[in-house]
Amino acid sequence: MKIRTFGFAALLCVAGFAGSAIGQDHQHMQGMDMNGMSMSSDGDVVKAGDLEVSGGFAKAMLPGQPVGGGFFTVKNNGSADDQLLSVASPAAGQVQIHEMSMQGNVMKMRELKDGITIPAGKTVELTPGNLHLMFIKVAAPFKQGDKVPVTLTFAKAGKVDLVLNVLSAQGK
Repeated sequence: MKIRTFGFAALLCVAGFAGSAIGQDHQHMQGMDMNGMSMSSDGDVVKAGDLEVSGGFAKAMLPGQPVGGGFFTVKNNGSADDQLLSVASPAAGQVQIHEMSMQGNVMKMRELKDGITIPAGKTVELTPGNLHLMFIKVAAPFKQGDKVPVTLTFAKAGKVDLVLNVLSAQGK
């Protein structure tokens, strides 16, 4: 699945946060031991079944911003599709999987209630302005330098725990 990418600032406008700017400076995740799976700041990946999850991050939330965004990449090295069914985090009351797309001249954002298919032999990227996680009812606004734990649940690979580093909310 390839969806045209638009800036995260567009996401904020669609979600009612006009005037907010989100930066594009990327960092890798800090090391974490997860049942034999690890992701480090050296660009390692979490492996679960045929899947490799990498590049996870979230953006700092601006004052008054009620939702946050999360992003990562999933590569399916297997011969069968898998599916990201759900995401949970103690940092939010709810985490939804969203997509953004252009319909005519209008940017639309919608929840993907059935999750995201990770096709066999393909890579799916959750990026600003495209597929992404939406953190709703956050316990506390994400601040640069924070870490946001998430549990991804896949149909075949099962549960995968990640920690998303929170990056700057400032635009380039």
